[in-house]
Amino acid sequence: MSDKYKIDSHKLHLHPARVAKWLAGENIGPIYMEVSPSGCCNHRCRFCGYDFMEYVPKFLDYEIYKKRINTIADTGLKSIVFSGEGEPFMNNKFTDICIATTEAGIDIGIATNGVLMTPDKLEKIIHGLSWVKVSCNGITPGSYQEVHKSPDGDFQKVMNNLKEAVAIRKRTGSDCVLGLQSLLLPENASEMTNLAEMCRDIGLDYIVIKPYSQHPQGITKEFEGLTYEEFVDLGNELRALETDSFKVIYREKTMDRLQEQDKGYERCLALPFWSYMDVDLNIWGCGIFIGDNKFLYGNLREHNFKEIWDGDKRAQSLNWCNDNLDPQKCRVNCRMDKMNIYLWELCHPGPHVNFI
Repeated sequence: MSDKYKIDSHKLHLHPARVAKWLAGENIGPIYMEVSPSGCCNHRCRFCGYDFMEYVPKFLDYEIYKKRINTIADTGLKSIVFSGEGEPFMNNKFTDICIATTEAGIDIGIATNGVLMTPDKLEKIIHGLSWVKVSCNGITPGSYQEVHKSPDGDFQKVMNNLKEAVAIRKRTGSDCVLGLQSLLLPENASEMTNLAEMCRDIGLDYIVIKPYSQHPQGITKEFEGLTYEEFVDLGNELRALETDSFKVIYREKTMDRLQEQDKGYERCLALPFWSYMDVDLNIWGCGIFIGDNKFLYGNLREHNFKEIWDGDKRAQSLNWCNDNLDPQKCRVNCRMDKMNIYLWELCHPGPHVNFI
């Protein structure tokens, strides 16, 4: 199976004890959290979903984060993905943030453009990382720069850093999975095969080819309405490049989802299983609705995470979402989409479910 990491699916069914507690009406802690170490970015990608945040040069406060991370772990949090509004490695304390997270016993994933992921930084943290995924949307300096709107030379920096990452992993014996992700756009579709070959030859574990999804608050509308019928054969072409050690994760299910009119669930049931921490240490119910106070649970400068998670503001937010939030108006293919399909079926089973 190419997608052994279930990137084009979900993994909530592998946490049956937490799901069972939720079904029983218990106030469970989150399994997963996204954290934004930086509010700014060194690129201005044409597809950026967080352009409405305006790339403000703010950085996650390491001292407060370090003070609070253990109370977050105590609620049962299992993983953190560092991504968010900006580029994680722009935070000068990012390696320290990763180390504090590892020491708290939390799994770490990093989504980065890879330019600032230099060997000296990666070597400090690679032993504590589950995975690193680099966003790269071109195969030449020219095509890369056209999509990323990046400074000259960044494409080569990314390639060099990826090669160094593979070497560091081998030298240190790390289990960190190294991958690359590319957004499939009309202008880069013809380059995907060459990009996959490059990833394979570098020694990466996988490449992810994913569709564009319009952020409801996004300023850019350049690719809104993009569909993928014309790229049906590309997945098979790419998968032919797979080896025992290199996989192509062509997100066909997610591409097909863009065409479906009915999401298959009437409410977002996945909110209790995750949360979002922005660069100002605000805790949100959903990263899509940053700035909407109905989704704001609290701030870690003022309270520890358990106080926020068990607090009145979160309870009020969940109640409002249960009564008012229409998923049909949310972002298509949000991170919780496939979990919501699963949870909705658990709560609204069809006929003959006992005939297993």
